Formats: sequence, structure tokens, C-alpha cells
Amino acid sequence: MTQILTITDNAAIQIKKIIKESDKDVEGVRVGIDKTGCSGYAYRLDYAENISGLDLVEEKGVKVFIEPDAVMFLIGSKMDYLNDKLTSRFTFINPNEK
Repeated sequence: MTQILTITDNAAIQIKKIIKESDKDVEGVRVGIDKTGCSGYAYRLDYAENISGLDLVEEKGVKVFIEPDAVMFLIGSKMDYLNDKLTSRFTFINPNEK
């Protein structure tokens, strides 16, 4: 079976940084999806405070919890963190996107 999500080294480093700087008691990060416009979805990240009922991806020393409605959209995806001159952001490389 294909893993729900893989995590790059850059994403793991940034997740560790986010968790360390949090003033909340968190287990990791939580990934969900939001419907955007008429034909698309956007990924949503938040602190993972309540993890009940969430799928867990644990890799490279970090925990990423996946909301149930996001699993089918993320299967086989890669979570990365990009930093360039203008922005820094998490990205998802998803082979299922059309």
C-alpha cells in the first residue's frame, strides 16, 4: 500500500522549529484540506492539539496528523518546505492532482 504522505528533510526541519516555538502543548502538525473555488482544494496546516481520529505519519523525527477527509487527497504525496527570496512555505507535491 502507498504511504499517505512522505516528508522531506526541509519540511521536517521546519516542523520541528514550529513545534519548538509554539506556546501550546502540541504533538506535531495537522494537515487538512479546504475546498477552494469551483474545482480545487487547498491544504491547511495547524498545530496538532487534538489528535483523536487522525491518521499519523511519523517520519524524520516529526509527527504529521492527517484529517480523515484529507487522506484520499494526499495518498502518495510529498510534503516539502521551500524558502526563496520572496516567500517561505510548505508545499505538497501530489501525483493525484489534475
